[in-house]
Amino acid sequence: MAELAALSELDLAFEDVESVQQACAAFRDVFERLRVQIANAMVGQDLIVEQTMIALFANGHVLLEGVPGLGKTLLVRTLGRALTLAFSRIQFTPDLMPADITGTSVVVEDQVTRRRTFTFRPGPIFAQLVLADEINRATPKSQAALLEAMQERSVTIAGKTRHLTQPFFVLATQNPIEQEGTFPLPEAQLDRFFFKVIVPYATRPEMNEILARTTGDVESLVEPVMDGPYIIKAQQLAMRIVVAPHVQDYAVRLVLATHPGREHCDPKIAKYIHVGVSPRGAQSLIRAAKVRALLAGRYAVSFKDLRAVAGPSLRHRLIRSFEAEADGVTTDDIIDELLETIPRDFDGD
Repeated sequence: MAELAALSELDLAFEDVESVQQACAAFRDVFERLRVQIANAMVGQDLIVEQTMIALFANGHVLLEGVPGLGKTLLVRTLGRALTLAFSRIQFTPDLMPADITGTSVVVEDQVTRRRTFTFRPGPIFAQLVLADEINRATPKSQAALLEAMQERSVTIAGKTRHLTQPFFVLATQNPIEQEGTFPLPEAQLDRFFFKVIVPYATRPEMNEILARTTGDVESLVEPVMDGPYIIKAQQLAMRIVVAPHVQDYAVRLVLATHPGREHCDPKIAKYIHVGVSPRGAQSLIRAAKVRALLAGRYAVSFKDLRAVAGPSLRHRLIRSFEAEADGVTTDDIIDELLETIPRDFDGD
């Protein structure tokens, strides 16, 4: 069995430049080990796996969207095994109640004194890696039970706030095709997700490999690679990656270009946007780009890093106009157009 990554490897990150370089190299090695373990259970979907792991090391939640059978749930369960985090699964259904997620207080009677007291029984949200399966099948009331946990990493019940164990991640899945009996996530809920990752169909070679693995008698083994304290240290290390002012300004201009009626928004694009990206979109861009730069062996964010994470960072924060829906223009089309038209260097305000 593979040994868990040693936390001491990242403790060097708070010393001198050489120690930072050693810590970054150690993290890249562990990241590759994690990628290998996930590949033991998942076939293909390399970009999806990478984007999901980038979000985790940027301390963000992920919304996985794709038709059934593409491995969304398998990816989350495999991550739980490789990261040795407390894992729980919530199957979202129309009859799911908020208390089924957060927990509730129950009356417990002492067998000796016969005295009755209220005892809190935590719900499945009190884990570190939470799979919110088919999240759009629950009612808005139940969906809203996740809001505080996702944003504040805490749950308030009966006036008492209970903090969740860190690190804490929500990985939600949803089917984009079937709409009957579903409740689309409100914008406030979508904005809490760091990334929205689109899971594509498998290719021909991947499909052959999937059949070879799943129709035979070979069991996929996933060994633990890292634990919670190591992930927290890795997140702190990623935050130390440098962002030059002109690179940060490019991220800002990408976001401002999605606000119709503002000077940075091209009228040709503005007609396709009803509501633009929130400041959380800019935060997502920078934090994800830092992790990507770290994985690439660089200590400063580049334009290439920002462009690579623009899709999953922004696509769920854009609300298309009726004209965009009528013309068949997707949010990804809008983002691609922004990346093509917005200059990397800008002298304006």
